[in-house]
Amino acid sequence: MKYLIYISLVLCVIAGCKKDSQDNVPNTAIDVYLYTNNPSFINVSTVGGWVYITGGVRGILVFRKSTTEFMTYDRNCTYHSSDACATVVVDANNITATDTCCHSSFSLYDGSVYHGPAAAPLKAYGNTFDGNVLHIYN
Repeated sequence: MKYLIYISLVLCVIAGCKKDSQDNVPNTAIDVYLYTNNPSFINVSTVGGWVYITGGVRGILVFRKSTTEFMTYDRNCTYHSSDACATVVVDANNITATDTCCHSSFSLYDGSVYHGPAAAPLKAYGNTFDGNVLHIYN
């Protein structure tokens, strides 16, 4: 009898771990070069600046974390990522971005969830910076 209760408990836990509320952001090829001295990207010339660029699933959010480090995220929210409105926008505080649909918010410094219902961080893309050119890739 103990084993039957244990097995039932394990099955309930497994069934409760479905990903129906936490979709994966689709993979898409990224190979973008951003010239930081281009006037179109003046917002990322200083620490704490950010800009949206074309690419990824719903666009890419570029955030300048330090003089030498950038964070690059897909703007597709990780909660119900297939919803048409699941796109993050930078908040007025310039340190978080919020999904316009589910209202999950994420830190621009590391992509982590600041406020749910999302549980997964923003999808980050790799990047390198040589002092003038930011290369964003996956």
